[in-house]
Amino acid sequence: MVEITAGLVKELREKSGAGMMDCKMALTENDGNIDLSIDWLRAKGITKAAKKSDRIASEGLIGSLIKNGSAAMIELNSETDFVARNDEFQDLLRGILEVSIDNDEVESVQYQDTGRTVAEEINEKIATIGENIMLRRVTKYENIEDEHIFSYTHNAVAESLGKIGVLVAIKSKSSIDNLADFGKNICMHIAATNPLALASNEISPELIEREKQIALEQARESGKPENIIEKMVEGRIKKFMEENALLSQVFVIDGETKIEKLLENKSSDLNEDIIITRFTRMQLGDGIEKKEDDFAGEVAAAINKN
Repeated sequence: MVEITAGLVKELREKSGAGMMDCKMALTENDGNIDLSIDWLRAKGITKAAKKSDRIASEGLIGSLIKNGSAAMIELNSETDFVARNDEFQDLLRGILEVSIDNDEVESVQYQDTGRTVAEEINEKIATIGENIMLRRVTKYENIEDEHIFSYTHNAVAESLGKIGVLVAIKSKSSIDNLADFGKNICMHIAATNPLALASNEISPELIEREKQIALEQARESGKPENIIEKMVEGRIKKFMEENALLSQVFVIDGETKIEKLLENKSSDLNEDIIITRFTRMQLGDGIEKKEDDFAGEVAAAINKN
């Protein structure tokens, strides 16, 4: 039996937004497991905590580059947004993107003509900028025949540098010019909706099972018969899969057409098959927690001491 410490309760409160007593009860019911406790709170309707990726923590920028049919997208973190807006930081990000296009082990590759590796160059910038910098993620799309790559940057502070980046690969014999607007619109849709997978059958079975258990717990609290509960859960999971698979999502720009239908329509217009083969969405600080300073609370606490 895990001891439910004040630290565990505090951690769950920060992650779920639920009250202290609810958090303590959830941890007690789930033997101190944070993730299971969050699910328990969600099932009870006490919190709407969902994906860990909603907890945006680090500063920095997402950058993308498409070159000669290939693409790279990276997340470069800094401690403050002030540094992320610095030209020196942004130039470093652009330089690493250039290196990333043609190399796999990015950090060990020589950085431009400096005589230093990418890792060494980052350390050099840490010394000159005076703030910690971390190359967190690198995604690459190789050049594939009949596949066109498109990108979109949300909350851009400079060209292709921002807080959310999206890459989408579309297979078609049609020219990239014919697909330019379509590709950008799909990228913008993905930035807005954050789908979990391309198709519903590609969503993680573990994630589906987790949602099923939450739905089951909520349905049982309604007091309805088991046969009704089964249908309620089935409907909930079907909706979850439709809302989180790109192809079955409703296009955010028109609010009515599903993405798979959008592809059919575009294929018909161009008289060429159009298939989305892959996509990547990066949001700055995905999954990293950041300590939030409660300045007002600190002031209030100081006043109460006097």
